[in-house]
Amino acid sequence: MNSRADVLFWAISRHFVVENEYRIMFLSENRDEMWLANPKKKNLPLVRLLRYDIDWGNWLYRDIRDCCAQAEDLCKQIRRLAPRVLNIYVSAYAPVDDYEIYLDEPMHINGGKTELHSVLIEGENPDPGISKLRQFTEGRLAIAPETMGGDPYALQRMVFAAEAQREEEERQLFDAGRPFFTYVFLAVQIAVFIIMSLTGGTQNTQNLIRFGAKYNPLIMEGQYWRLITPVFIHIGIMHLFMNSLSLYYIGPLVERIYGKARFALIYLFAGFTGCLASFLFSPSLSAGASGAIFGLFGALLYIGTAYRDLFFRTMGSSVITLIIINLVFGFSVSGIDNFGHLGGLFGGFLAACIVHFPKRKRIGVQLPALLLAAFLVYMGLRGV
Repeated sequence: MNSRADVLFWAISRHFVVENEYRIMFLSENRDEMWLANPKKKNLPLVRLLRYDIDWGNWLYRDIRDCCAQAEDLCKQIRRLAPRVLNIYVSAYAPVDDYEIYLDEPMHINGGKTELHSVLIEGENPDPGISKLRQFTEGRLAIAPETMGGDPYALQRMVFAAEAQREEEERQLFDAGRPFFTYVFLAVQIAVFIIMSLTGGTQNTQNLIRFGAKYNPLIMEGQYWRLITPVFIHIGIMHLFMNSLSLYYIGPLVERIYGKARFALIYLFAGFTGCLASFLFSPSLSAGASGAIFGLFGALLYIGTAYRDLFFRTMGSSVITLIIINLVFGFSVSGIDNFGHLGGLFGGFLAACIVHFPKRKRIGVQLPALLLAAFLVYMGLRGV
């Protein structure tokens, strides 16, 4: 691999991967074909590059048709209907017969909603192809003359180093801390349940009120601590079992992503907003960690706003499905505090916006979220 075409292939790859943060979705065994994706690039989320010396125009036509089918599948994977897909061929020479007709007009896929644009770049005469390619890269594609005599392996290493660095950043996102408060909260709610069982029962109304369940008349008298203590109280063994099981499975995931302190804040704030929403919209006596647990789902949803591609590549579909199932179940069965669930879900999302992720900042989101949280809490407490 030392021809001008090889250098061009990796120079173009470097432009997309290193300079424009495209991710490698597919790389052939011989490293002569790759599909790149960047859902943040709304006008061009998918790019395909192929290093192949093309002899005949018919082969080019057939490959473009095959590329259309692949592009449709990949659009589903990145969950974005691309307006344009760029298909780049890097060949040492042009086909010997007529081929321009296959490149002049885009092919339409996804029911005509997506255009597949194909560009051919010749190793011996790259300027026309590069000029056409610049139409899709907003003119920023720059291949210096000295690059043409460069080492394709050096360019290749730059591409893979950038990809490896982003993979490491993603790995670190899911490994910010070891679970601690998850088990603390589990231990506290189990201990409270045992104590309540030994001192009057967990389904006894007076005992529930005595231990701090959400009881609107007493909150209105000034017992505001009842907006947080219900998180650790459960009504019956099945209530405790289901919430403990949910916390046991989802808690460690969220705590690994956000770290111990952020996790504790998210959980407690979501529990508080769940209790506050329940107080404002439901007169019923209530208790349980459901609002706080829904807040953990809200924190996972926040990942989808900051790292959309990563979210849907890993957990997105499962998280959204579980939220919908739980909400539908809650509204279908009587006796479930749906306002507490919704308040917790929103509170967890808002808390995640405020704390963001360890060693990362997003001031444009964190500060407005903090102000919104303060305003909503103030307005909510005014209704007490």
